[in-house]
Amino acid sequence: MLTKKQHELLTFIDDRIQVTGISPSFDEMKEALGLKSKSGIHRLITALEERGFLRRLRHRARALEVVKLPENAAIRTTGGFQPNVIEGGLGKTGASNERAVSTSGEFREIPMMNKIAAGFPIEATEAHAETLHFPAAYMPASGEHYALTVDGDSMTGVGINDGDTVVVQKCDTARTGEIVVAYIHEDNKATLKTLRMKGNSIALEAENPAYETQIYGPGAVTIQGKLVALLRSYH
Repeated sequence: MLTKKQHELLTFIDDRIQVTGISPSFDEMKEALGLKSKSGIHRLITALEERGFLRRLRHRARALEVVKLPENAAIRTTGGFQPNVIEGGLGKTGASNERAVSTSGEFREIPMMNKIAAGFPIEATEAHAETLHFPAAYMPASGEHYALTVDGDSMTGVGINDGDTVVVQKCDTARTGEIVVAYIHEDNKATLKTLRMKGNSIALEAENPAYETQIYGPGAVTIQGKLVALLRSYH
């Protein structure tokens, strides 16, 4: 039986791994649970590890693996991106200018926007000419969504590669540590980055050491959505 804090931490870690492919930092865990120090996080992780819910992956930074969840104790056999990634079948279907990822199940129709930069920001646009048919099971049940093709390699550290298609939930707010589409007013451009709050400033952080963090003052950036799923083709 887990304590409330142990359950909250395990759920937070699992949710973050599903979305980003890596476990959250200790600072993010501390903030999410409302704790005052990292020592409390260390104790919770140790307890979860002793009970078989978490596994530390040695010789890797920020490496935690969720082994099972208390609701169903389902054993996880692989790490990295899992349920929110659909592999394969990213192509045109007939002359309808639509994309599909499966031939069965319930789908959501999502507009395909222009490319989004995962390197340097590119111009934002609402124009779209295609529709993505995406399995509803891999998306939040509510909310408005759109899809973008990733252009660049600045987010490879969380498993988002050049040419991938990301599904974004429209919103104008996000928590620190979430991957967002951010509109930069001064440049009239948008980019895909990890959001970090630094006092009154907003930091758009790349997940590739080759790129510098972009820092903006209050009102300089508008959040246009946050990442909820990733689509990749091997063809």
